[in-house]
Amino acid sequence: MKRFCTKIKRAGTLIILTALTVVTLSFTTEAKPIKLGFIPLTDCAPLVAAKELGLFKKYGVDVELSKEASWANVRDKILLGELDGAHCLYSMPLSVYTGIGGKAGSEMKIAMMLNNNGQAITLSKEFCGLLGYKEVNKAAAATKKVQGRKEVTFAMTFPGGTHDIWLRYWMAAAGISAKSVGIITIPPPQMVANMRVDNMEGYCVGEPWGGVAAAQNVGFTHIATQDLWSDHPEKALVVNAKFAATERDDLKKVMKAIIEAQKWLDNLGNRKKAASWLTKPYYVNAPLPIIEARLQGSSDLGCDLGVQKYKGDYMTFYKNGIVGMPKKVYAYWFLAQYVRFGLLKSEPNYAAIAEKLTLDDLYAEVAKEMGVPVQTDMQPIKTRYDVVFDPKNIDAYLKTAKR
Repeated sequence: MKRFCTKIKRAGTLIILTALTVVTLSFTTEAKPIKLGFIPLTDCAPLVAAKELGLFKKYGVDVELSKEASWANVRDKILLGELDGAHCLYSMPLSVYTGIGGKAGSEMKIAMMLNNNGQAITLSKEFCGLLGYKEVNKAAAATKKVQGRKEVTFAMTFPGGTHDIWLRYWMAAAGISAKSVGIITIPPPQMVANMRVDNMEGYCVGEPWGGVAAAQNVGFTHIATQDLWSDHPEKALVVNAKFAATERDDLKKVMKAIIEAQKWLDNLGNRKKAASWLTKPYYVNAPLPIIEARLQGSSDLGCDLGVQKYKGDYMTFYKNGIVGMPKKVYAYWFLAQYVRFGLLKSEPNYAAIAEKLTLDDLYAEVAKEMGVPVQTDMQPIKTRYDVVFDPKNIDAYLKTAKR
């Protein structure tokens, strides 16, 4: 009887241990959510649409979206692994890696592009009447006139980021010396408030903050970035390097969900719905009419300049597969701008940096599985106010490009 009881006790212990093992295994193997950050800008729409349409769940990933305060915050959280990835300025990984916008050598990976176009250079009411929409040839004289009354400062959102480069490109085209004005960094949602209290006379940022300034009579839209370079690269899905290396399959699922969301967004009939999500406080938190109008390509410029309606070159997210590919030539172009505008003192290794930071092979895999055409890379780039950029002859470009 004693031996029987001992056997029962041992069996019971084994059952308990087995049960504990099962519980422990099920607990430790439970996948944590993939955390993606975004800045409150209209072009975070692919992440928002993928979430709201249930596309992340459709592709088998649990994604949590995290609203962030600034691009520097996004940078730090991606590098530390607090974010697995984010809606991000395309050129931020290039800026950080080269030491312009962070610790040199820090790696963030560019998985895919999220959108083209849709940023703007907004000027304060000080400039109203001195120049109008796309009157770049009047910008230098207008700036000098305003400088007769006060110092002129322009703002962008991150050193070496896309907005920084669009601003410097515009100044070069206009003949405004970067040494003659102040250039400061302001987070996107704070641009309008800073212009209202006279902290700067102009800024470059993504929508809806150009539209908000015009609607509130704080400033006016002088030029959109697609007027500088039609269908230019803008935001990208940028990811933590370890996440890209160890969670490749999950990253592919995230990218597939985003691509489907991009297709949905490029149906203009869906943009009213997208705007209704973006206007929410936990996303962009800006007036619905402004988000919706500029998503549809209609911009009330402000300063009695009327309404500009874009056809085909408004903010795009898919455009028959043209948008998504993270082309290496984009990296070459932005790195060359860093040299052109003195952000880098010498030319970097264009090929090595583009290869290290661009996950174009991964994107090609995803595109093939999704039936999305893969674009030709390393073709010359022609922007509106510049000489042709040939990635095979960057020295010639730098000798002739305006500074």
